[in-house]
Formats: sequence, C-alpha cells, structure tokens
Amino acid sequence: MKERVYKFSHILGMKKEDNHRINVWSSPRNISTAFMYAWAQRPDTTVVDEPLYAHYLDKTGVQHPGQSEILASQNKDGNQVVQKIILGEYSTKVALFKQMTHHLHQLDESFLGMTDHVLLIRDPRRIIASYSKVREHPDMRDVGVKQQWELFQKLERMGKLAAVVDARLLLSNPKEMLQKLCDTLRLEFDERMLSWSAGARPEDGVWAKHWYENVHNSTGFRPYVEKQVTVRPDLEPLAAECMEYYQKLLDFALR
Repeated sequence: MKERVYKFSHILGMKKEDNHRINVWSSPRNISTAFMYAWAQRPDTTVVDEPLYAHYLDKTGVQHPGQSEILASQNKDGNQVVQKIILGEYSTKVALFKQMTHHLHQLDESFLGMTDHVLLIRDPRRIIASYSKVREHPDMRDVGVKQQWELFQKLERMGKLAAVVDARLLLSNPKEMLQKLCDTLRLEFDERMLSWSAGARPEDGVWAKHWYENVHNSTGFRPYVEKQVTVRPDLEPLAAECMEYYQKLLDFALR
C-alpha cells in the first residue's frame, strides 16, 4: 500500500514516504485521553498530550486547575511548539498529537496544511454536564464545539481532514471504528490499540491528576452506555447552540 508523500518532509528532515503527523482535535471531557492511550500502544507511534495547553492558558488568561504547574511544564510560545514538537523529528514513523480545539488560539495556522487531522466529537450535552463539574461556568470557548465546526470547514478546504470520529460510535464498536480510521490514514490497524494497562501513563501531561481519574481506572474503551444527562438550566442555551454545530459534524462522522 503506497503511503502519502508529504510536502513538508524537508521541514522534518525526514526522507521516508511513510512518516505521518496527525493532530487529533477534540472537545474537553471527550474520550481523547483513551484515544491517545490506544495509539500509544502502537510501536510505530509516538503520542504527545496537548502540546499547546500552556500556550492557550498564557494567551487567554483562562484559569484552569493546576495552572502554574502546567505553565511551568511546557513552552508557552505556541509557534515554537509547532516547529519543535508538532513539526519536530521522531524516531517513529507516526506522531500523534492529542489537541483541544480551543487551544488553536493566536497561532500561525500554516502548519495545518503540513499535517493530517482528525476531529473527535461528542454529544455536547454530555460534554457540558461533565465539564461543569470541574469548571462551574463554561462558555463556548471552553467547550470548543463551534471551533470544531470552523476548523472542519477550514481543513476541508485545505484537503487535510482525514476523518471525523464520534465518541458514541467509537465506543459502540472500537475495533471496527479504529480499523476504518487507520484505513483512512493509510496505516495498518494494530490489535494492541484496543487495550492498555490501568494507571497513569508516561505520556500524561502534568494536568492528568485533575482530569484523568476515570481513564486511569480503565484498561480499554469502555462500552457505550445510553443514559440521560442533566445540564443545569443556566447552561441550556450553551448546550442548544453547541448541538447545532455537533449535528453538522455528525453528518460527516465515520460509520
């Protein structure tokens, strides 16, 4: 199977045709950490946890749990992060970057055309119900669903969107969905992506202790369970606006 030839290989200092740089743009309180753990099981893949987090906090002034520790743990200059990490050199043929869509803030976005991209989406009512337990008053900038729709349109025009993956569909059949995603990315599926050891992992960002408790108790993708979620009345307008963008994205999700 012939691999895609990337025009930016000279930037990476790599000559092989099978090198992949994949940005996975997620909303918060999605299954993005489990998704990252799945890819970390592949011996041909390096994963990086939210490399633009400190940049986002520094540029916006938004307050998050573990703020000072996060800012101290990463380069706060997002454009340097792009050049040194996202477009950096890796010993593996695949490098996958778990990203939050709202972290794409005040950046030179030309790198978007130099990598492939996956959008990881989730029902926004579930996002908001979960996220509001950590940050009491989230807004559209926190949730990132509108930004996902805007990014979708931009990547479509650039021809760099590999896939849209919906959390419910992925959890309903992890193996089939990961196989389809790997096919889309022109990579071989690896059965090891379906399970991992419980507990913290070396790829975790320093913020893991604030956000990753549930996934640290997992050893694979947990089966999807349909359940009623309750959003506080004051957050219903946000949920309704987010649902409009989510439904548009869902139309393009892998099935």
